[in-house]
Amino acid sequence: MTTNNGETKSGPLELSEILYIETKDGGELPFEVVGILEDPDDGSSYAVLMHEPQDEEAESEFIVTDLEGNLLEDDQLAQEILDEFLVFAEEAGDEGEA
Repeated sequence: MTTNNGETKSGPLELSEILYIETKDGGELPFEVVGILEDPDDGSSYAVLMHEPQDEEAESEFIVTDLEGNLLEDDQLAQEILDEFLVFAEEAGDEGEA
C-alpha cells in the first residue's frame, strides 16, 4: 500500500490522504481518507476511505482500515463502522443545508 507520493505509508492516516489499494487483477485504485472514527468502548480508531470511479454511472466504493492503513479483516465490524460514518456524514450534510 502506498501514499499519494508513492512512498510506503508510515504513521497514522490523516483526512484527505490518498492510499493506493492493489486490486486482485494487479491494478491500483486511489482511496481517499474521508473519515476517522474512534470506538468509544475500546479507544480503537478506524479510517473510512472512498474511491470515486471516473465513470459517473458507477457508485463510490468504501473501505475501512485501521489508522495504519491495514484493511479490517472483520467484515461485520467494518460494516458497522461504515454505517456509523454514513449516518454521521448525512447528519452533518443536513446541518450544513439548514
